[in-house]
Amino acid sequence: MRREHTTVTADPEMLVACLDAEGSRPAAAVYFVAAGILLGILFVKSEVLSWYRIQEMFRFQSFHMYGVIAGALAVAMLSIQAITRLKLHAWNGEAIVIPQKHATPRGVRYWAGGAIFGLGWGLLGACPGPMFALFGAGVTAIGVAIVSAMAGTWVYGALQSRLPH
Repeated sequence: MRREHTTVTADPEMLVACLDAEGSRPAAAVYFVAAGILLGILFVKSEVLSWYRIQEMFRFQSFHMYGVIAGALAVAMLSIQAITRLKLHAWNGEAIVIPQKHATPRGVRYWAGGAIFGLGWGLLGACPGPMFALFGAGVTAIGVAIVSAMAGTWVYGALQSRLPH
């Protein structure tokens, strides 16, 4: 039985790229959990979880974190270029389409979001991405931050329709 290729547009507000044509996720959860575990190990070994490394970055005392961020930015840029120029498909054969961003006056949504993110990162000393890896590494105090982040995500979901997007 031949499967027809469909096009999936990656909505920046709700990513559904892991769904197959029938709308199910056959083995995606296993792959995502394995990728998360490997990423957590990478975070621990590269010291990007270290509160001291984050403070060094915000005090401009070390290039380590800036190098990691620059490397991630380079990989993301090359990946997006490869996806668009080579017309790559998702694991289930669906075409990947990256839509244009919606312009806002002077990019205020990006500046405001970046400022809130940076303020939280600086005050907490941990980026939201590796919080679970910190918890897994034995830093149990980060559990308060994880619960707070989940509560903030829930509040955003509840207020999303009333916020300017």
